[in-house]
Amino acid sequence: MDIIARAAQLFGNAPALRMADRTLSFNECNTVAKGIGSRFSNRGIRSGEIVAIVSPNTQEMVMLLLALLKEGVIAAPLNYRFPEPMLSKTLEKLQPGLIITSSTTSLPGIINIAELLESDSLGTALHAATTTLTNNNTVAMPDIAENMEEMNRLVTIIHTSASSGEAKAAVHSFANHWYSALGSNKNIPFGAGDCWLLSLPLYHIGGYSLLFRSLITGGSLAIGKPDESLGQSLRNFPLTHLSVVPTQLYRLLADKESTALLRTMKAVLLGGSSAPRSLIEEAVRLHIPLFLTYGSTEMSSQIATTPAPIKGIQENSGKLLPWRELKVSQDGELLVKGACLFQGYLREGNIHPQTDNDGWFHTSDIGSVTDDGTVTVAGRKDNMFISGGENIHPEEIEKALMMIDGVLDALVVPVNDDEYGQRPVAFIKTIEENKPDEITITQAMHSMAGKLKSPIHYYCVEEWATLPGSQKIDRIFYKKQVNPDFS
Repeated sequence: MDIIARAAQLFGNAPALRMADRTLSFNECNTVAKGIGSRFSNRGIRSGEIVAIVSPNTQEMVMLLLALLKEGVIAAPLNYRFPEPMLSKTLEKLQPGLIITSSTTSLPGIINIAELLESDSLGTALHAATTTLTNNNTVAMPDIAENMEEMNRLVTIIHTSASSGEAKAAVHSFANHWYSALGSNKNIPFGAGDCWLLSLPLYHIGGYSLLFRSLITGGSLAIGKPDESLGQSLRNFPLTHLSVVPTQLYRLLADKESTALLRTMKAVLLGGSSAPRSLIEEAVRLHIPLFLTYGSTEMSSQIATTPAPIKGIQENSGKLLPWRELKVSQDGELLVKGACLFQGYLREGNIHPQTDNDGWFHTSDIGSVTDDGTVTVAGRKDNMFISGGENIHPEEIEKALMMIDGVLDALVVPVNDDEYGQRPVAFIKTIEENKPDEITITQAMHSMAGKLKSPIHYYCVEEWATLPGSQKIDRIFYKKQVNPDFS
């Protein structure tokens, strides 16, 4: 059986997908997904094949992903902000059986979502009258967890965020998403009567993972219009849960109405990157139910999350979630495995597992874990450099900088130095009305981090250079700014 039919049976006419102009129940989602699935079959797409989707978050994209899940087709949602050459290169490596897009493009072999959903005997899938089914809990259906064939089948190819180097195509099985959702839901309950906004892109693991969380426990998902601000979405839906990155949270807290709505929620999950101290303090002061999390694409979303809303500044990312395992190697690298661990990276049509001989995946993150499972992440192994014989983690310095009043965001990179080998320099973004001068910053850093770890120079940034199609800061770009010979 499939997870969407299971959800229809368990949750029936309860709301599953909330949109600006209508709400679809789990029964209706099952019916629509089945109808769209038949269109894939009519185009010769079979179970196990890859279908790529290039689109922002829309109701059509959600239903396409559900249809692919129902049909056993591997979904490869791609970043629609990718420059065309980058998108073309990514598609060439995927070799999908079908490419669907929401916009016009000169790339060959692509069909538009509207063309796929064009009226025929079924009618335009999302806007045709759907059959309302009666929830029948008397029909015995097998538990998906007992169906090994279902659990092992491949479901998605989701690309990493490419914070260093080229984005990698991570392949996930049904079991990966299933157990990721179970562990997440155990820590932050999400079920009947709840509503989680799809505020993160569905081509990122943090966005896609919400589909499974909803289908397993019956919570509804809300999706705003593509041009709608996050604050407007908060006003348009009865939200109880929200996922944000620091930039999104900063903008919401700057708006009184959005802040008031955040206070009424059950959980606001903050991830993506380190957040400024001022942002965390403001959220706590305003009684926002803020949860911190550490995760990765390779582990199908969250790895560790705080077990309750935080009460103040804390260095750790919470506790290890169920169905995950974590240990620290001799050099301080975090190693993970468990039911959530992906199948490997797709390269030249084959899946290449990425575990060592004992089944551990090496995250390239440096950190620690306590006996009670509390996880602290210091930074990326590949960002580390040596200064005066000491290992320097840029993220540690960045966190210290963001604890200084007026510093909104920071990025630290090494610059070559004859005496020390390398020294840290910082690019900082400040709050204009509370902008600290370099002397103030230097004194604060000497006190918090020591002279060796204090940047020797600060460059003010108005707008960050980001990775193509992403909000992530392009660290390599800034390394080249201070090291012209860097390659």
